[in-house]
Amino acid sequence: MNREMLMLVDAISREKNVERDVVFGAVESALAQATKKLYPGDVDIRVAIDRESGDYETFRRWHVVPDEAGLQMPDQEILLFEAKEEMPDIEIDEYIEESVESMPIGRIGAMAAKQVILQKIRDAEREMLLNDFMSRGEKIFTGTVKRLDKGDIIVEAGRVEGRLRRSEMIAKENLRNGDRVRAMIMEVDLTLRGAPIILSRAAPEFMIELFRQEVPEIEQGLLEIKSCARDPGSRAKIAVLSHDKRVDPIGTCVGVRGTRVNAVTNELAGERVDIVLWSEDPAQFVIGALAPANVTSIVVDEEKHAMDVVVDEENLAIAIGRGGQNVRLASDLTGWKINIMDANESAQKQASETDASRKLFMEKLDVDEEIADILISEGFTSLEEVAYVPISEMLEIEAFDEDTVNELRSRAKDALLTLEIAREENVESVSQDLRDLAGLDPVLIPKLADAGVHTRDDLADLAVDELTEITGQSADDAKNLILKAREHWFAGQE
Repeated sequence: MNREMLMLVDAISREKNVERDVVFGAVESALAQATKKLYPGDVDIRVAIDRESGDYETFRRWHVVPDEAGLQMPDQEILLFEAKEEMPDIEIDEYIEESVESMPIGRIGAMAAKQVILQKIRDAEREMLLNDFMSRGEKIFTGTVKRLDKGDIIVEAGRVEGRLRRSEMIAKENLRNGDRVRAMIMEVDLTLRGAPIILSRAAPEFMIELFRQEVPEIEQGLLEIKSCARDPGSRAKIAVLSHDKRVDPIGTCVGVRGTRVNAVTNELAGERVDIVLWSEDPAQFVIGALAPANVTSIVVDEEKHAMDVVVDEENLAIAIGRGGQNVRLASDLTGWKINIMDANESAQKQASETDASRKLFMEKLDVDEEIADILISEGFTSLEEVAYVPISEMLEIEAFDEDTVNELRSRAKDALLTLEIAREENVESVSQDLRDLAGLDPVLIPKLADAGVHTRDDLADLAVDELTEITGQSADDAKNLILKAREHWFAGQE
């Protein structure tokens, strides 16, 4: 029987063009599965076949786990201290094995082995087809809708299948069996049966790749798409840059009579595309991204990575867009937080900031309103600027002599030192239970302390918008942190 098995392995290996080890592995797996049925419980069986003689041995084995972990699968695991009684030098994650009676292959075993072998061969062929497809370096998957699978669409291209998840489809599209589909290849997940290529029609990368195919100048390196933001199926913005002064980036992407941009729009269910000129100057980039709105003025806050953009009344609705779409896409495209406001709102905010700066200088530098206003008019907004800007810049202020400048810088440094001591004392008052909270970045602790958040309960009592205002986190991160802080409220409850 062993000789016949060796002959069978060799025959299958030659016929299906797979390695002998793959076939032997399939037989070992089939024998192990058949042997497991002889035991109660979910035991772990290993079969080892001698590649030369065809003789085989069967072992039952137990996975060695840490003592403190306990047994999650008693039929397959053994605690470390028990394993050491049998093998003193054994380590965690190794196996204790016990030789058991081997099951004869027989007719049933041979049939089971054949099924496993065929499955192994199918898996090998599937992997070979997939590797061949991926070796072409294609970024867009083109195929036809084959079937629906739990809300996902399975797209077939030859003998290779891709999976287009519901969340990655364009909302208003209605794809049916047999429809031709193009989508971006996002990743390959070999653990998925049947359709391991994950696709997307909603990702910004898909639009970028479509433009790359429609605009040869991008492939030639004359143009570059720097970023893309989308509301799939509705509207999108792309930022382009020309590496050749003779090439107009926007006109080139639009094409003669809009042929190029229309080809992309038609592929994406009518999604309208705004093509924006990319700029190294963030303010200029944001102004372009907010088109078609005309910007009156713009104030950049580097520390908060935000911009206050002022537009007139006529452009306010255009700048914001329907449902905030235009400003949201512009923000995603540029990476800056954009605050749209009219002239009145801007004036009110500026007056409020000026009042705050005036109060700060008068209180911390012990100066009168006139001196504070001179500092504000010269562009000073913080104690750090007064203390550490080059002294030559402050000496250029006509209203100040050298003694005044030195005195102001000295007072500013003293005030900063006092504030830092107070801040350290404030941070020290933060409770240990809050410091130990999982997921709390230590960088956030001073911000929380400054806002009066000193305990885990203080944090748990906050609303999401309150925490984002304090820390500058995203709403999702703030929500997760608050939920983590509230966990102890429900400890012990069912």
